[in-house]
Amino acid sequence: MSWITIRTLVLTIAFPTVACGQGHTHSTASKPAPTKAGTMADSADRDTTMMGMADHAMGLGAHDDVEMLHMVMTPQRTATHDDSLKALRLVAAVRPAIARYADPASAEADGYRLFAPSVKTQRVYHYTNYRNAFAAAFRFDPAKPTSILYTRDADGRMHLVGAMYTSPKRASLSRLDERIPLSIARWHKHVNWCIPKRGEASRWTERQNGQPVFGPQSPIATRAACDSVGGMFFESPFGWMVHVNVNAGSDLASIFADDHGHPGHAP
Repeated sequence: MSWITIRTLVLTIAFPTVACGQGHTHSTASKPAPTKAGTMADSADRDTTMMGMADHAMGLGAHDDVEMLHMVMTPQRTATHDDSLKALRLVAAVRPAIARYADPASAEADGYRLFAPSVKTQRVYHYTNYRNAFAAAFRFDPAKPTSILYTRDADGRMHLVGAMYTSPKRASLSRLDERIPLSIARWHKHVNWCIPKRGEASRWTERQNGQPVFGPQSPIATRAACDSVGGMFFESPFGWMVHVNVNAGSDLASIFADDHGHPGHAP
């Protein structure tokens, strides 16, 4: 099975609106019907663009009101002693599981692939294993994260910082809490995106009143507003995500910092 087929299958099962859209139909009277391979390639290209934009938006720190139109985070909870112990056990499991990936080449040897390799400057580089992402839709395995996370220093060297775990977009708060206590980590997911229709990738750069028309920094956050600019609306383009930055520090607040201007929540 090819990498692109695995990737599309994962997106269809775990994050269906990215792969299939929100039930929109578009006239194909003047266009030839896309081949299966062409459809998967279009989906992969669109996914790469969207994930790249999401990562850029997350790297801006605390978000303004417009950007928070496109972000949902799990609610803050008061941490209990048991929550902290559970989080510490998770950290103790994650550290040795990913230590062998200090060199990205080792991650690649285990089936991880650099996400958006054409984007040369990224805040955090995600090496993603789509088989792990598929499995994560059904069960949580700290030893098999969806992505291995790296940063690059001024000399171009990659440094292992942690792992990213995912869960289906429809996962309940209780299910997320079972995986990683919500009092310790704040899961997030991206919502209410307006994006260009298939075949109109050049429109990504459009601006209106000085603001982007499409993506997570656009003030457009409803289906009606998206329809008015000829876009395609995604109520929930990706599933839940959380970073576990085990090499960012020794305290839970640093390890589970949510990258959105909020520290982790450890007692």
